[in-house]
Amino acid sequence: MEKALLMTIPAVGKSAPDFTLQTDAGEPFTLSDQRGRSVLIYFYPQADTPACNDQNLAFTANAKWFAERDIVLVGISPDSVEKLSNFRQKYALSPILLSDPDHKAIGPYGVWGEKKNYGRTYEGLIRSTVLIDPEGRIAQVWPNIRAKGHVERVMKAIG
Repeated sequence: MEKALLMTIPAVGKSAPDFTLQTDAGEPFTLSDQRGRSVLIYFYPQADTPACNDQNLAFTANAKWFAERDIVLVGISPDSVEKLSNFRQKYALSPILLSDPDHKAIGPYGVWGEKKNYGRTYEGLIRSTVLIDPEGRIAQVWPNIRAKGHVERVMKAIG
């Protein structure tokens, strides 16, 4: 079996890779349509799992703080539109949730790669967060993060 190549998140200052994905409501969302506003994209492995629930609930609980800074919150996972729709309804989530089963954003943002869990090695989504400035450039990156306390760390870094 060939070893998976770990892709690299674009560097701070570089143009953010553009993409169009479906929201949990089945509507298209294009990153470049958000120019003029900052966008915080958080990539998470799977809806309705403990760490992903905690992360999405923490962003929801702090959505007003991000909105006051004109930062659009966008969560991306490889889940289906239907699963994300159920996830939003179950937990009353406020961020935009995007479905990326074909890795149209996951690939270019370098968040798919080799993971290890309980001694098992496999390929999967590497939980990461990227802040994009109003001009569409990468402003800050939090690669390979732990969900617990992450939203607070992001808020502290943004100020």
